[in-house]
Amino acid sequence: MGHGSKYHRRPGSLGAKGPARVFKGRKMPGRMGGERVTVQGLTVVRTYPDRDLILIKGAIPGPKKGLVIIKNTVKA
Repeated sequence: MGHGSKYHRRPGSLGAKGPARVFKGRKMPGRMGGERVTVQGLTVVRTYPDRDLILIKGAIPGPKKGLVIIKNTVKA
């Protein structure tokens, strides 16, 4: 898909000839992203209550200045 190709999520052959339908889970074009992601096992390193900062060790998903919900982990 290099050199400026505009063929990214368009359907090619749908593969099904006999059943005359599209199988569930077939990779098709459409909206991607926007789902909630949970990451476990991150560590709170330090908190600064006067500056409203929490330092977390690990990779936090989402965009910059996005909303992050911090909870206790279920797994140890």
